[in-house]
Amino acid sequence: MKKIMLTGDRPTGKLHVGHYVGSLRRRVELQNSGEYDDIFIMIADAQALTDNADNPEKVRQNIIEVALDYLACGLDPEKSTLLIQSQIPELCELSFYYMNLVTVSRLQRNPTVKSEIQMRNFEASIPVGFFTYPISQAADITAFKATTVPVGEDQMPMLEQTKEIVHKFNSVYGETLVDPKILLPDNQACLRLPGIDGKAKMSKSLNNCIYLSEEPEEIKKKVFSMFTDPNHIRIEDPGRLEGNTVFTYLDAFCRPEYFPEFLPEYANLDELKDHYKRGGLGDMKVKRFLNNVLQAELEPIRNRRKEFQKDIPAVYEILRKGSEKAEKAAAQTLKEVKAAMKINYFDDEELIRMQAAKYTEE
Repeated sequence: MKKIMLTGDRPTGKLHVGHYVGSLRRRVELQNSGEYDDIFIMIADAQALTDNADNPEKVRQNIIEVALDYLACGLDPEKSTLLIQSQIPELCELSFYYMNLVTVSRLQRNPTVKSEIQMRNFEASIPVGFFTYPISQAADITAFKATTVPVGEDQMPMLEQTKEIVHKFNSVYGETLVDPKILLPDNQACLRLPGIDGKAKMSKSLNNCIYLSEEPEEIKKKVFSMFTDPNHIRIEDPGRLEGNTVFTYLDAFCRPEYFPEFLPEYANLDELKDHYKRGGLGDMKVKRFLNNVLQAELEPIRNRRKEFQKDIPAVYEILRKGSEKAEKAAAQTLKEVKAAMKINYFDDEELIRMQAAKYTEE
């Protein structure tokens, strides 16, 4: 069996560092590992419209922003297929068939759906498309026969629901769909990077993000405003690492080589943490170090993005070609699904012969 990876993002804004450590950085590593036969990276605009139906221009304008961030981070159209979800009509048809395999009560129990509904204040009036997006996501994954799906921790319930749909379909109609495996970030701090305000989730809607394309001064401003230990008032006070956003970001981004360059008085991150915990280390010194780390990490991404921005038509051409390739893959899966469900009437020559024979005998 081929090894195929699928993942993607909603185009509701530029991508941020949470996307980067949660999945983007790993995608590039996996892309360059050479272990996958195919890699599909989806810009999920149809999914974004499930809660932005009254503002399609927001989604439309952010297609290019996400594509630029992808390319800037190192996703290579020669190695990965970059596609736009809405340009693959087969995904809608697959979603429609999968809806018959999922109950309303099961969707209501999905923890990711519940938290997203609450966050968007949809409790009283939930758009049907938004409510059923776990089914749409299952269509995305199975259409390309993905064997591996890299996701953040918050998306695990969605992938579990996809696996349920695959198992249900295969048990009813025969082995047709591929059962995907979930691939989580290997760095615990990357599972869910908090917002700069210390809230559990970094979110564009909460305005607590550091964007990949942000300029140095804006990054510095946001780092210096970060939530730390509220009880670490004086430098000599012992500090807590738990819930301290600055140290969470250092866990996610810091590399050993940054200490000789930016903070030579410490050998490594453990030494810095020990000093903070026993007292005598101020928050601003740690924030200055984090700022240097983030600037070093994000500068090459920002510079590559500016190069791609010089030829926007070429970026759209990458997306067009990727979407065409993706549609061919999805069309093949849909053909197999319809055959398994026995709704491929015009392709089933045996059915036509049987029906013709029946009426000939009469």
